[in-house]
Amino acid sequence: MSKRSTAGVSCTLALIASLALARIHPFGDAGLYATSDTGRVAIGETHMPQDVRAILTAKCADCHSDQTRAPFYGHFAPVSWLMERDIVQARKAMNLSLWAGYSIDQQQTYAAKIVQEVKSHDMPPLQYRIIHFDARTSDADLAAVAAWAHGLQTSQAGSAAAAAGDATRGQALFEKRCTGCHSLDRNKQGPTLQGVYGRTSGTAAGYAYSDALKQAAIVWDDKSLDKWLSDPDQFISGNNMDFLVAKPQERADVIAFLRKASAR
Repeated sequence: MSKRSTAGVSCTLALIASLALARIHPFGDAGLYATSDTGRVAIGETHMPQDVRAILTAKCADCHSDQTRAPFYGHFAPVSWLMERDIVQARKAMNLSLWAGYSIDQQQTYAAKIVQEVKSHDMPPLQYRIIHFDARTSDADLAAVAAWAHGLQTSQAGSAAAAAGDATRGQALFEKRCTGCHSLDRNKQGPTLQGVYGRTSGTAAGYAYSDALKQAAIVWDDKSLDKWLSDPDQFISGNNMDFLVAKPQERADVIAFLRKASAR
């Protein structure tokens, strides 16, 4: 057998082995090549604006939904394993196919996080954008999603004045709605909030702040935190945070918790 023939046989055997190994799912089965897509939808929400739905479907749904458009090379291991690892983790973090079943608090939190991660260029991830050119988000895409996210968060604002903040309620709100990006003891997607009450904006050690926050030099107290949580962009334009707390009482409670956590 010639060297060329031997090489061809070896290549064929390698492809067959790769196809066979792709049927193993070491990181979980993402169902990339299910025989039927019946009942699988990209975004399970009927009230989402059509432009936002189109953007999320094109930019996010391959990983963050049950309707993944798997490319041909996903048939081959170990590429299939790496794809499934990323998709399984992404669906755990947020699954757009389950959107209609999320509570309003969850929808508001996820929407704000989408905007924040797009602003900071964390999502879609670089390796995905390199292969999928249409996944790059434009300024118009970001503006549309940001407007939708802002509308979700302000839809239940109310106008009642807040009573004194309750730190216990504030802790529950913090753990429910803030810990996806913030922690009291370390920097995550947002800076550590241990000691934030009384701290100057943009000064938490080791965190890469936006220029807007670093230059604002605002001391965080009851008044400034209330303005910040009411609408970060309106208070300090150009920052990277898009989560807000629309209800005055909830803001007062979160601020009371942060004050207590900062021993103030």
